[in-house]
Amino acid sequence: MPRQRVLSGMRPTGALHLGHYHGALKNWVRLQQAYDCFFFVADWHALTTHYQDKSIVERNVYDMVVDWLAAGLDPEQCTLFIQSRMPEHAELFTLLAMSTPHSWLERMPSYKDQVEKNRELATYGFLGYPLLQAADILIYKAAFVPVGEDQAAHVEVTREVSRRFNHLYCAEAPILPEPQALLTENSRLTGLDGQKMSKSYGNAIAMREAPEVVEDKIRKMPTDPQRVRRGDPGEPTRCPVWEFHKLYSDSDTRAWAEQGCRSAGIGCLDCKQPVIEAIQKEQAPWRERADEYLANPKQVHWIVEVGTERARAVARKTLKEVRQAMGLAY
Repeated sequence: MPRQRVLSGMRPTGALHLGHYHGALKNWVRLQQAYDCFFFVADWHALTTHYQDKSIVERNVYDMVVDWLAAGLDPEQCTLFIQSRMPEHAELFTLLAMSTPHSWLERMPSYKDQVEKNRELATYGFLGYPLLQAADILIYKAAFVPVGEDQAAHVEVTREVSRRFNHLYCAEAPILPEPQALLTENSRLTGLDGQKMSKSYGNAIAMREAPEVVEDKIRKMPTDPQRVRRGDPGEPTRCPVWEFHKLYSDSDTRAWAEQGCRSAGIGCLDCKQPVIEAIQKEQAPWRERADEYLANPKQVHWIVEVGTERARAVARKTLKEVRQAMGLAY
């Protein structure tokens, strides 16, 4: 029995950080063992908000793919490809746009909020982002899209687009399935300062960060602001380091850190050391695998090339069915 298909993508922002890994990539690595997974570099989506910055797109794309491979994505188990190498996505986007109400796109909270903050985002591309995302999903007839609860609305738009297309053109024998949101428990990791981890905030640890840099960053992390002196008792829930303990430390280590902080039995540097060691241990196999790919960039390009051709075979088949349903098979 063929495995059900999962589709997901990431915007290319360059080398990934620990937040990317624990928020999504770790889940991808697990999913590839149970589903027919298609994972793509969403470079067209990146242009919806950064359309003026073309200088680092290519480097960002392949830095990210190397991180995917280093984390454990296996090209023998999943399909890796680049969105902009697939004009089929753009064609399905255009065809779906013919029957998608303008209001469906305008009501997306992300569109309204971001355009209010930045009028330069009031472009057709940014407005059409959810519809392009729907085309990305529907062209592979994905059964599931792994998302957090905050992204489930985007999958619901895809379901509405699919439902409307089938109603208009092929009600008796629907072509486009309605994908389900595969709600996953994201392991959220805050940044070094307690905010969301982001390169733009300068509070991130890269997946392939050098061990000595990791140690330096963690040692310099702010702690409970009310623990001014070594002998002052602290409160772990006020300390950004505690968020790392919750993800990286076992129950005994967390209990030691919690009790030691509140009793002032340990210092902040003592508390940080297990986190440093756990992150360095996690990163070691990533750096080792990444070094092999960085030494042979042609291999990375070849993996993407093979994946893109595999994806194209599926996309072309769906497009043929869509054209026929719309009366365009001439």
